[in-house]
Amino acid sequence: MGTGKDNDNKKRKPLNALILAMVVGALYFLWVFLRPVEIVAIHQDAQFSDVLVKHFPLTERGKIDWWLANKDTLKKRYNFPKPDKKGNFSVVFWDFGDGYMEEGKYDRRCFLDMKPPINCIEKNKEFTVETGRGSDMLFGVYDGIYRLKANGEMTKEKY
Repeated sequence: MGTGKDNDNKKRKPLNALILAMVVGALYFLWVFLRPVEIVAIHQDAQFSDVLVKHFPLTERGKIDWWLANKDTLKKRYNFPKPDKKGNFSVVFWDFGDGYMEEGKYDRRCFLDMKPPINCIEKNKEFTVETGRGSDMLFGVYDGIYRLKANGEMTKEKY
């Protein structure tokens, strides 16, 4: 016949497994959210910049905050965005995913500044940043556009 201690250990096993799963899940969550954005390549054509990234922030707020915190560094290190004479620019951040590939039969984003056939990526747009009316900054996300006005007020317009 088992002792009371054996029964206690049997009861604790599921609890210990649950705690371990929660710790592993929390560590994975932190790893996903805290890893730095990797800029793989930048393709520019006039005031238009296509930036290929890995590990981009997952949330809308995270993407906007990342841009606001890093825009000056991006300008210094990578020389983008490149505004036109009126100050307008457009930056599209693309998930680099499986890397460069052939155009194939699919609707892929191909870059003219690279030699074919391996000059395309899957069209998995992460985020856009562009200038709007006046001095407004526009942030394109999955289901709409955030407008950041010069006074710091931000509003979202759904598609």
